[in-house]
Amino acid sequence: MLTKRELKLLEKVTQIDAIPGLEQELAKFVKGELEKYGFTIVTDNLGSVFGVKKSKVTQAPRIMVAGHLDEVGFSVREITDKGFIRVDARGGINANTMLASRVRLTLDDGTKLMGSVGATAPHYGGEGNPTIDKLDFDFGFISKEDAVNAGVRVGQMIVADGPFEVLNGGKRLLAKAFDNRYGVFMALEMARYFENVDLPYDLYVGATVQEEVGLRGATTIANVINPDLAIILDCSPARDNISSSEQGQLGEGILIRYLDRSMIAFPELLTFQEKSAEALKVPYQYFHSPGGTDAGAIHLHAVGVLTLTHCVCARSIHTSASVVDTTDIKNAKKVLIRMLRTLNRDKINKFKEARR
Repeated sequence: MLTKRELKLLEKVTQIDAIPGLEQELAKFVKGELEKYGFTIVTDNLGSVFGVKKSKVTQAPRIMVAGHLDEVGFSVREITDKGFIRVDARGGINANTMLASRVRLTLDDGTKLMGSVGATAPHYGGEGNPTIDKLDFDFGFISKEDAVNAGVRVGQMIVADGPFEVLNGGKRLLAKAFDNRYGVFMALEMARYFENVDLPYDLYVGATVQEEVGLRGATTIANVINPDLAIILDCSPARDNISSSEQGQLGEGILIRYLDRSMIAFPELLTFQEKSAEALKVPYQYFHSPGGTDAGAIHLHAVGVLTLTHCVCARSIHTSASVVDTTDIKNAKKVLIRMLRTLNRDKINKFKEARR
């Protein structure tokens, strides 16, 4: 089970709206938390936000721990004569998951407008296979002029409304955006844990922007941090609704993500992750994915960066109703702390030498 403080933080970060390119509200919150723990803020020109805790060691290596700020969502594309909103998707979203969903639109002044996505009753033939560009987002406007007068304009953010709920006595959690507010939560937990711990390396913790549209923030912030080793925090799709033998079983442990379309994992780092979990008697499971994470961009930075993903899985990611297992999150936190406490220059150099 997670503590009340941990649950409060997870609720806070999941309920802030932040689609690719419009992550400012969440970035501001993360910046405030990092400063509270004494970290010096490091940013890039796209909006990624990190904090650094400098080592007392001369010319210390740099370790980067990164989630990503953005969630999948939409932006206003046009307003119809009847006052419906048509949208562009930001990130990968299945249109079928949006029918009849409640959504919220953020105006320029931060005001939130509630609405819904239109759906047709089954006796009128249903929706068939809808596409995002054909969905009608209904915020109650009676005309285009009505919507414009309310402050709606092209480019504004819309997200599916997904309240935070504790399920089954705290064993599971339900909310929007666990992909990747798990990573934001975990990065902030590392800042909190290591606030007063001397480390033999410079520790950078934070979150990138625009991961869901092509790992863009990871590419730019890597140029600022120039890490020797990076640990990427992300939430991957559970597959236990498909089969009990599929990789990605909720509640079965952290993911040893050995392969995806953006990175072939470093075997030495996977072994390090596995041994860290075994030392704590934490379960883990192997995982491959047709998707990618910020690791795909960061491991290609400069001459190459030692990069490891440290993920959990969730059901129904990229919807308003994703479900995570709290034991998975708790165990992922324990293993990450152990890895960060045992890393040092010698270990990093050995990892590097294994690739040469």
